[in-house]
Amino acid sequence: MRALRVTRWHREAEFVEIDEPVAGPGQVVIRVGGAGLCHSDLHMMHGDPDTPPPLPLPFTLGHENAGWVAEVGQGVTSVSLGQPVAVYGAWGCGRCARCALGVDNYCETNLPEAGGGLGTDGGMADYMLVPDARYLLALPDGLTPAQAAPLTDAGLTPFHAVKRSLPKLDATAWAMVIGVGGLGHMAIQILKATSAARVIAVDTRREALDLAVSLGADVVVEAGDGVAGQVREATRGLGADVVLDCVGTDETLGTAVTSARTLGDVTLVGVAGGSVPFGYLTVPREVSLQNVYWGSRTELGEVLSLASRGLLRPQTTAFSLDQALHAYRALDRGELLGRAVVTPSSA
Repeated sequence: MRALRVTRWHREAEFVEIDEPVAGPGQVVIRVGGAGLCHSDLHMMHGDPDTPPPLPLPFTLGHENAGWVAEVGQGVTSVSLGQPVAVYGAWGCGRCARCALGVDNYCETNLPEAGGGLGTDGGMADYMLVPDARYLLALPDGLTPAQAAPLTDAGLTPFHAVKRSLPKLDATAWAMVIGVGGLGHMAIQILKATSAARVIAVDTRREALDLAVSLGADVVVEAGDGVAGQVREATRGLGADVVLDCVGTDETLGTAVTSARTLGDVTLVGVAGGSVPFGYLTVPREVSLQNVYWGSRTELGEVLSLASRGLLRPQTTAFSLDQALHAYRALDRGELLGRAVVTPSSA
């Protein structure tokens, strides 16, 4: 079968013919119905080619995946042939304390592979091997694999970020989302679905800000000089109780910190590689700085439930597997709203 693979670090992925996977004991093969594109995929294809790869090569891209069960290995009873499923993408050791709680994203064993599409073959192919059936969640009625795929990361990661700050998101609070892309457009919806807070959205693109308004943002601000001042004006001088930086550059992190209210949370969701100075006079009083990496398997179940009830609607652009490289190039140029999803199989 044909697969879009990273074969050389910091080089554009390429289509390669590989064998179809076969399910061993405890394993499952899915026929891929949707594979989401993420900016982190671009980071693997760009940058300094002399930097040693942190993941073993080669591997098939695609860490946001959903499809239909095509083959089950010996001992698998939790899923059945033809069943539509979403793939939980953070694959842990299955033995440590974090994995035992379903928090495989914070596995405490140092594994060389991070999951399907991140060191192990992902979903940019017709079929994908899932090494443990516990990583599969049945799709609720009314949710297709193409709709579910982006929820496994672009939905799950901001959901986890919002959930950990929910005590600060009461009806008097303001939340701020920086970057209304694949992560940010989901973050706005999650905030509206799970909290009573008002939402400020920030982006460089007018069309992204228009999307934010359509998703329920109460205030939109065009990125640039003076964002923090406009945020404080909207919040009557207080600042945002919770800031979700869905970009993660030096500039956006600086904006996040200067826009935060005392006792607030600033959470880094995007992976653009930026940083921000931390010191007694550089961060507002008792502002907590944190980053997140995906969420738990249980939280993915919650995200799928919200989506099946119509409370989360990923804005997606569908591409065939043949168009996957075109889609990545469009993502890199900032031409896509929401999330791009490759659909190797549609039914």
